[in-house]
Amino acid sequence: MTASPMTRRLALGLGAAATLGATPLYAQEPESCATVRFAEVGWTDITATTALTTEVLEALGYDTRIDTVSVPIAYQGMKNDDFDVFLGNWMPSMASISDPYVEEGSVERLGANLEGAKYTLAVPQYVHDAGVTSVADLAEHAEAFDSTLHGIEAGNDGNELIQQMIDDDAFGLGDWRLVDSSEAGMLAELRARVPEERWMVFLGWEPHPMNTNFDMAYLEGADDYFGPDLGGATVYTNTRGGYVEECANVGTLLSNLAFTLEMENQLMAEIMDAGEDPRDAARAYLQANPEVLEAWLEGVETRDGEEGLAAVRRALDLDA
Repeated sequence: MTASPMTRRLALGLGAAATLGATPLYAQEPESCATVRFAEVGWTDITATTALTTEVLEALGYDTRIDTVSVPIAYQGMKNDDFDVFLGNWMPSMASISDPYVEEGSVERLGANLEGAKYTLAVPQYVHDAGVTSVADLAEHAEAFDSTLHGIEAGNDGNELIQQMIDDDAFGLGDWRLVDSSEAGMLAELRARVPEERWMVFLGWEPHPMNTNFDMAYLEGADDYFGPDLGGATVYTNTRGGYVEECANVGTLLSNLAFTLEMENQLMAEIMDAGEDPRDAARAYLQANPEVLEAWLEGVETRDGEEGLAAVRRALDLDA
């Protein structure tokens, strides 16, 4: 297989380093790489994965900065060089927002960091048991639902897909309304309704503790909007254009990152249900599951050129 341009550049750079007395990789990075700037959008799954990544980066000697913004601002910010990394590119639902930036090259879509996710409309299980198993069943029960579809924050891709369904009068939903809220606000509304078995249709996804905290079911039939397999999704790591070449060491880590549904569900439960600080929860997870670091840190060094895995293990007190 032919080496990629980035691989050839890295090989040339490392060869030059050896010739010049083993100059560490970090010496080739510009100062702009010293602080890694994350866009975070207020979803607990991305809060968790961002916390894991920043915990590792700081153990490697990098500074990190996290700003919570809307999805559109995250992409505009990467284009404008305000952010370096976004770990929450849910596909295909986010295609309409992310694809234009990827196609023009202002944002790069690295490998998938999570497989097997899902993202579509859902109802409490008692509503599903009453016969609402598909989005095609909603309109006939408009009164019970108050003709309302509950989303999360305005500008989110899921809200946009729901609004598109309304605009298209898909499934007879043309006179329904979308409630923009937030992840926490939507789930608070769900929590208030469940004890009295009041009906509600809302934006659901996995990984998320909602899947264990509530007896709920995903609705079939929305493939044209959320994609097949109940909104089956893959989550990708995004960076600003050129970042992986500019900051090759961090780029290697980002390309190596892979999370699991079990990992994210556990961390999200700690953050949402137990009230743990995200960084504390991330550190505790890494200390309890250090084996994940081996794959993440393959080929990664510290800022001052040391072997990355050993340094992170020391920082997490794993060798004590």
